[in-house]
Amino acid sequence: MEIVIFSGAGISAESGIATFRDSGGLWEQYKIEEVATPEAFQRNPKLVLDFYNHRRKNIKNALPNNAHKQIPLLDSIGHVTVITQNIDDLHERAGSKNVLHLHGCITQAKGCNGDKFIEEIGFKDIEVGDTAKDGSQLRPHIVWFGEAVPAMDDAIEIVKKADIMITVGSSLNVYPAASLVFETPRKCQHFVIDPNVQELNLPENFTLIQENASMGMKNLVQHLTSGNKKPR
Repeated sequence: MEIVIFSGAGISAESGIATFRDSGGLWEQYKIEEVATPEAFQRNPKLVLDFYNHRRKNIKNALPNNAHKQIPLLDSIGHVTVITQNIDDLHERAGSKNVLHLHGCITQAKGCNGDKFIEEIGFKDIEVGDTAKDGSQLRPHIVWFGEAVPAMDDAIEIVKKADIMITVGSSLNVYPAASLVFETPRKCQHFVIDPNVQELNLPENFTLIQENASMGMKNLVQHLTSGNKKPR
């Protein structure tokens, strides 16, 4: 059985990682065009690097919450793949083995000339003057606004084989990532866990669980692993 978890910012918010679009989120503190575009990096690399260095420290100090920890329990009933919009590593720290980061990962860096030289940096800062193996300035391995999402093709192929898909903590407003929910086969059971998601954004065949990520995942995993097709 192929089980796909599609996660968004809401799952990590419970670990204290700031979201971008919620009230009080990062976009109220920073302008997108100042910290999250290729043009911003060309214009003021120090500001952009400082922004992500700060985020990296925040993520280092965060811990996986119960929603993250519930996902590896599904290994007992199938092959689990996590496709996440999040740039943190909390899924991996919670024990998930197969994680595809659509928008990159904060613990990785690359040069400015493309994805050829991606390297693990852990939680170290990146400074102006740090270089990749190709000699270009090092930058976070993050998909910025205006950049392509290289992992989308792989994600679509994974979703097309899903028997169960669980969307958790995603508003399904961020494209192209949100379009993945419409790639599931007709036989797929699709569960959406979010207290605020708009049903207009959801595929035709779904079960909506209007709970926060931790409680929703706990209840759903309990019922799936006990052999029930749907949560109470």
